[in-house]
Amino acid sequence: MSTSSSARPPIPSTVWPARGRHTAAAAADLVREHLRRLKDDQVIDDCKEVPADESPEGRSVFEARWRVPEEVTVRARLTLTDVPESGPDTGREWTLVAEAERPWDQRWPSPATVFWPWEQDTGPDYESPTGLRLGDVNPLPTDETDMRRALRGAQRDGWSIDVVVHEAMTPDAVGRRPLTRFLPPGLRHRVVEHRASPHQLRAVNYALRDSGVEVPRGGAVVLPGTPAPLDSDPGDLTVRTVFLDGSEPTELVDAVIRFAALPKPLPDGAQEALAALREDWSLLTLEEELARERRLVAMYAEALEAMTRSRDLYREAAERAHEALTVFRESGEAPEPQQTGTTGKPAGSPLQQLTRTFERLKWRPAPSASGTTEAKETPEG
Repeated sequence: MSTSSSARPPIPSTVWPARGRHTAAAAADLVREHLRRLKDDQVIDDCKEVPADESPEGRSVFEARWRVPEEVTVRARLTLTDVPESGPDTGREWTLVAEAERPWDQRWPSPATVFWPWEQDTGPDYESPTGLRLGDVNPLPTDETDMRRALRGAQRDGWSIDVVVHEAMTPDAVGRRPLTRFLPPGLRHRVVEHRASPHQLRAVNYALRDSGVEVPRGGAVVLPGTPAPLDSDPGDLTVRTVFLDGSEPTELVDAVIRFAALPKPLPDGAQEALAALREDWSLLTLEEELARERRLVAMYAEALEAMTRSRDLYREAAERAHEALTVFRESGEAPEPQQTGTTGKPAGSPLQQLTRTFERLKWRPAPSASGTTEAKETPEG
């Protein structure tokens, strides 16, 4: 069930989240081979596949640790999940969450390139669940109903940053190349580029009428999402002119970077993925293993001390109660024990015994004329 954005915590500044879909059948094998090659080449410090018996059914989990400039350590966890073999979700869905020891710098290498051989034709660069390409040009549907549906879906998805670019005129081969290639490495695999053809401008802005932004003719806009970040300004998300001539769209790149830095809530599923990264992390260094064992020893010692303290308090309370009872009995004020019958149960008061005897006599059978007995009620009074 989807969690409302108001109830979700914000994305920590140290965290890099991404989600997508891989269409290859052997997605897990590609990850294993790629991680092993990067470790052999000393690009990453270490990697590990979580054993199947420790992972949820239908999922493959991989962990990797590496260092970025200034010796900042990054830990990342990739989860592959089985999806149906038909429809737009063919393949395996992947969720990748990385966390650094300090706020994330978009100039650092993308964690996606650590787990995936991104240069292959059949790669992990599909957005989930729309099936749009990450880091590529995605023409908007020609049907206006499908266009509105696509843009609404882009507004609701919090995993990716969506950019709509309007082509003032039909571009040549150079102009059709994706603009996301100019983004910093940390954003290239988190941005979806939508392209609107020259005649689609009015339909696009009609579809975006509730978002608070619109696409200028020959320009671009970064979609604010639903709900929009509190500090977002439609003017900061809009680029008046984008030249599709192969030159770097500096204004658009700056707008995407500014939007990526705004505080946004964790998208659906990211909170669980981040908790798994922090709490279930198993790729520990020797120092981290020693620190963890020390924490466990300290925790057990604290629990043992609390149990011992509770036992001593209980023993002290029992001794005080026993002393008080002894003093009470020796003072001669203790009530005498109640008399019991042969069964060991209290005999009851004399009035109760008399009442029970009367009840037995009241219902005793009386002899009849034929020598048999009949139940005869003794009159009261």
